[in-house]
Amino acid sequence: MAGELVLRIPDFLYGTAWKEERTPGLTEMALRAGFRGIDTANQRRHYFEAGVGAGLAAAYAAGVVARSDLFLQTKFTYRPGQDHRLPYDPQASLSVQVAQSMASSLEHLGTEYVDSYVLHGPASGQGWSVADAEVWEAMSRERDAGRTRRLGVSNVSLRHLEQMLGSGVEAPAFVQNRCYARLGWDREVRLFCAERKIVYQGFSLLTANLEVLQHSLVTGLAARLGVTPAQVVFAFARGVGLLPLTGTSDPEHMGQDLESSRFELSPEAVLGVESLVG
Repeated sequence: MAGELVLRIPDFLYGTAWKEERTPGLTEMALRAGFRGIDTANQRRHYFEAGVGAGLAAAYAAGVVARSDLFLQTKFTYRPGQDHRLPYDPQASLSVQVAQSMASSLEHLGTEYVDSYVLHGPASGQGWSVADAEVWEAMSRERDAGRTRRLGVSNVSLRHLEQMLGSGVEAPAFVQNRCYARLGWDREVRLFCAERKIVYQGFSLLTANLEVLQHSLVTGLAARLGVTPAQVVFAFARGVGLLPLTGTSDPEHMGQDLESSRFELSPEAVLGVESLVG
């Protein structure tokens, strides 16, 4: 059973959004480069989950990795976040939609379980809703049945998390949010997670912060360390306890991103980057 396996959380995740027909090749390329964490979603609007599965299958067949080497993460996405290519019956209850989406994901990915199943954003920007509670309960049943090993939430505010946990439900193992330097790198949510031992996954660390990559503090650190500004940002992310995602399609950048785990920034440098507001 999936629950009997030791869950290994890698120090980097490879994100597969916006890849379309390149998804199979880029997924395999990322695995060959050394990534052991793959993030996707059963949301055809932004992801090609079956293409991720094809990339995984190619890597397995070539002996690059085995399923047991990997951390696979996918998501359940509400109807408003989808296009017409739905992974579930839109007329079904939310609980049934969760089960149908999971069954579809497992087929796409060629696996009996995923390591993390994430709610791809709450139903409302105003707070944790009755719909979210129903979906979370259905996701918990998927976990209890062994089809996922951990649960997570994405694109959430501090208010969502406070209301979620205030309702008495099980805390997520993962929170995945976009990080903007100008908003303090999502500091309030990161601290909330750190206090509760929730793993915070940060995405768009580069694309949401292009001004940071050009900031003299970051370029100066990169020059002194003999690394790239992107590597400085990823090292900073780890320095504040954040699990980074990258979605690069450049093989050289894949290698550089992974290499960023081989050095650490000083506490002063981490504080300096964290203080940047763009």
